[in-house]
Amino acid sequence: MPEAVDYSALEHLRDGRPVKIRALRPDDRADMLAAIGRTSMQSLQRRFFVPKKGFSERELAFFLDIDFEAHVALVAQIDEDGQPIIAGGGRYIVVRPGHAEIAFVVVDDYQGQGIGTILMRHLAVLARDAGLKELIAEVLPENSAMLKLFKKFGFKTASKGSPQVIHLASALNRVLRFMVHSIGTRYRNPRSERRYPPARASSRHTKLPVKPWPYHRCRFE
Repeated sequence: MPEAVDYSALEHLRDGRPVKIRALRPDDRADMLAAIGRTSMQSLQRRFFVPKKGFSERELAFFLDIDFEAHVALVAQIDEDGQPIIAGGGRYIVVRPGHAEIAFVVVDDYQGQGIGTILMRHLAVLARDAGLKELIAEVLPENSAMLKLFKKFGFKTASKGSPQVIHLASALNRVLRFMVHSIGTRYRNPRSERRYPPARASSRHTKLPVKPWPYHRCRFE
């Protein structure tokens, strides 16, 4: 998806600070590691479901080598003391044709500023343009902030499964309808410099390649 590779949009946090939403790049390695270093053990565990003190080269390659077809990743970039830093990120991975798992992580200092909501909106638009039909997610029961985020976008419990993990799912058109309800017509954020255009008629991206990822969708197992 060529548009996703060069994706960039300007948004604003709840406190008014500008935040750039853009595609993750291979040269983001150092900034991504710095962001991980600033993220608490609790936040990382809520994202990966296991305690994470660091990441192997294989895991880092998985995070950074994005094809923007079956694996799409965006970061939230903020200026801090005159330097751009990564404050959070979100991605979706196609797990079967038309269906993708989505996940987010936000550096603790920037939690509660709406970064997860902003990333969800932009990933949902990219998923729509790629021809996807459904988004799924797995969340720990104690991760109330993430559960609230997914509920805001129309996700519902998909299956009971393991009591340690809540499985959520939503048809993509339902997610987009909830976007319209929350921020107005044409999927526009009133404080954003990007307008989300109507879906294109083309269906050239409806069949995405599903790679045999070495990890369980958006997290490691």
